[in-house]
Amino acid sequence: MNNYDIEKIRDQFPALNRHVWNKQLVYLDSAASMQKPQQVLDSISKNYSFNYSNVHRGLHKLSEEATSNYEGARLKIANFVNCNEKEIVFTSGATAAINLVAYSWGMKNLMPGDEIIITIAEHHANIVPWQLVAKQRGAKIIAAKVDPDEDFDSEIIGNLVTNKTRIIAFPHVSNVLGTTFPVKEICNIAKKCGAISVVDGCQGIIHDKVDVKDLGCDFYCFSGHKLYGPTGIGVLFGKYELLEEMPPFLGGGDMIDVVRIEESTYAEPPTKFEAGTPPIVEAIALGEAIDWVNQIGIEKIGLHEKNVISYGTSLIDSISGVNVFGKSPNKTGVVSFTMDCAHSHDIATIIDREGIAVRAGHHCAQPLMDYYNLVSTTRASVGAYSTNEDFDKLAESLTKVKKIFGA
Repeated sequence: MNNYDIEKIRDQFPALNRHVWNKQLVYLDSAASMQKPQQVLDSISKNYSFNYSNVHRGLHKLSEEATSNYEGARLKIANFVNCNEKEIVFTSGATAAINLVAYSWGMKNLMPGDEIIITIAEHHANIVPWQLVAKQRGAKIIAAKVDPDEDFDSEIIGNLVTNKTRIIAFPHVSNVLGTTFPVKEICNIAKKCGAISVVDGCQGIIHDKVDVKDLGCDFYCFSGHKLYGPTGIGVLFGKYELLEEMPPFLGGGDMIDVVRIEESTYAEPPTKFEAGTPPIVEAIALGEAIDWVNQIGIEKIGLHEKNVISYGTSLIDSISGVNVFGKSPNKTGVVSFTMDCAHSHDIATIIDREGIAVRAGHHCAQPLMDYYNLVSTTRASVGAYSTNEDFDKLAESLTKVKKIFGA
């Protein structure tokens, strides 16, 4: 690809240099968690070794530096998704972010009989929080069907909308199918019916440019570890006027204004939703990860990944006895498949001995698996560092699986 130096990019990821079972590592599990570039690893080491302190209210130099770096990361993230920094809430991950919206907005606003629209392709993190809140509030969950081999039509959701629809929650990209959802169109449907839109962006923001203003979403969340950053840090974008009206999700230090025995008042967003000592070093490292992505360009990364996935999907689908699950034309990020001769866990175990790391199971998407009568799939997924050669090696290893099982 023009101006995409894959070898230079791969050289920045120390983990890609290691061997597994005396074989060169082929890492195809990026949808579960991305490997980290040296720039991010150095940030973590530096900020724990030399710049560490608790943030906010400290009057000494270390605390001032840590606070500046921590809040600087918030600004980097806000610029990355095109919003005001006061609309960026740090959480422990996307799961915590969705729970925050479900409990803070949902518990306040949902009434008996209200409806929450999701899709059958959700990660469990975008199902279970809504189930918990719906049960307490007497609301109902409705799931839109998803065809694994077609681009998703927003009217599938539009046709489910009623005067009781209050929340439309959906993925930017399916973590199993790779299907890219028409986020802007679905958010517009939510706006027209007076519902809030909640986008699980974990598999989207890593492959595509996200502009929350252009998308028109009310909430958008993602996890740092899937965007080349560390674990333990997540991001919730929320429109400020919504965050302002929502009650705190957790109580404790930092999220308060004044505390009295009788009652307390709370800080303004986003601080209102960040109780206790935050993931300081993790947030700063996520800011470094975004710097790294910006140095290359998310559009370039996304185009490279789409090309690799297109190649990988065609290659894997060409192997007899292998069935690709998810062939939508605009897919990205992942290739999920089954084999007639072997269970996905056996496949993953066997090819691990060839140095190939993939994911096997239901991928926290049991409703999708159930709907299509699947127990599990094997999933290969890519990042900025992935290559066609990775899939060549995967294809070669699958022929060995067939031989082992006599297929």
